[in-house]
Amino acid sequence: MSKQLHEKDGVEILCIGTELLLGNILNSNARWIAKELAALGLPHYYQAVVGDNPDRIKQVIQQAKKRSRILITTGGLGPTPDDLTTETIAATFNSPLEENKEAWLDIKTKTHSKDGYSALSNRKQALLPVGAQIIPNPSGTAPGMIWQPKKHFTILTFPGVPTELKIMWNQTAVSWLRKHGGSKETFISRNLKFSGVSESILAEELEDLLQSNNPTIAPYASLGEVKLRITASGSSIEDANKLLDPLEQKLRFRTGLKCYGSDDDTLSSIVLELLRQRGETLAVAESCTGGGLGAALSQIPGASDVFIGGIISYSNSIKTKFLDVPSEMLNQFGAVSDQVVQAMATGARKKLGSDWAIAVSGIAGPGGGSEAKPVGCVHIAIVGPNICETNSKNFGAHMGRTGIQKLSALWGLDQLRILLLI
Repeated sequence: MSKQLHEKDGVEILCIGTELLLGNILNSNARWIAKELAALGLPHYYQAVVGDNPDRIKQVIQQAKKRSRILITTGGLGPTPDDLTTETIAATFNSPLEENKEAWLDIKTKTHSKDGYSALSNRKQALLPVGAQIIPNPSGTAPGMIWQPKKHFTILTFPGVPTELKIMWNQTAVSWLRKHGGSKETFISRNLKFSGVSESILAEELEDLLQSNNPTIAPYASLGEVKLRITASGSSIEDANKLLDPLEQKLRFRTGLKCYGSDDDTLSSIVLELLRQRGETLAVAESCTGGGLGAALSQIPGASDVFIGGIISYSNSIKTKFLDVPSEMLNQFGAVSDQVVQAMATGARKKLGSDWAIAVSGIAGPGGGSEAKPVGCVHIAIVGPNICETNSKNFGAHMGRTGIQKLSALWGLDQLRILLLI
């Protein structure tokens, strides 16, 4: 009985859409909501994915009503016939739908309809169960809702579009969940980010700290980096932060340069900021990454004051013509070599007039490798004021072409980051 009562206090996630079941769309919404619930300190025991089928949607809702106190749904709020979420939820509890005037006015405004006729296909999105509270959608036409069809059971609905979901969540759901979610504690999380180290090695080095109960430490690995999520609970945000601060300091001290940042930091943003503090600029010369390094840098807002540009020298003729790489060097050592990437970086720095330059050349595969230079073999060079460094690494053919390209770009950025710090 105690277990049933405990679970009845939980929050459940239901993602609706046949495209999710078919694998056409990655279900990133469930992961994102789960992290948000953890940060709010709300218990979360179940997740489900169901297609655009009213009967099966009803079955899952009825199960959720028995075992959870709050159900959060995503998907199925659009204007097309297969968007069935709202009407199916209403039908599950035998509730009529009524037009929400606020929602309908917003839809007409966003569809640029003065008389309403051109927005009629969207009108079903304004129909909500009687008594439902609207969750405004600032960036789309599909509103969500907060509705309590039964005592001790509330449903929150959101569109499946991640950008719309996140805005609506932050503007409306967070405050509602803090007030009505039932959590008696405040949870605060931070993510420390690491490069140049594997998850297993990092876990071994920090084994004693990983045993902490409050705050807790959870490692996560992704391509090219490892994250440590540290989470503390307290009676207030201030109390939780007081627990987090000393642990973060210990982790940063123990890991040194391996920890490159936290939360929204990326290697690109960190490198750009380090260069900005020095009043220096950066250029890139790319072969195997095909512009991936420059793209990673240019994704950061304000990058233009530091990152001045790059040259994608995919063929040897471009390396020779635009980067002044001697043809004799290419013939003798090959494009994937320390000598050539050093010449590429030197040429980019000179041609583009930057303080620093990163050059990368490698064999991304799936073909083109040899015994001496297998698929996954990558060389980078970094040239700057009074410094020129080259390195090589074999990422392995198993990483695949896209993986090798991404890892090469991240590696180049990380090597420059370290040089700027030592």
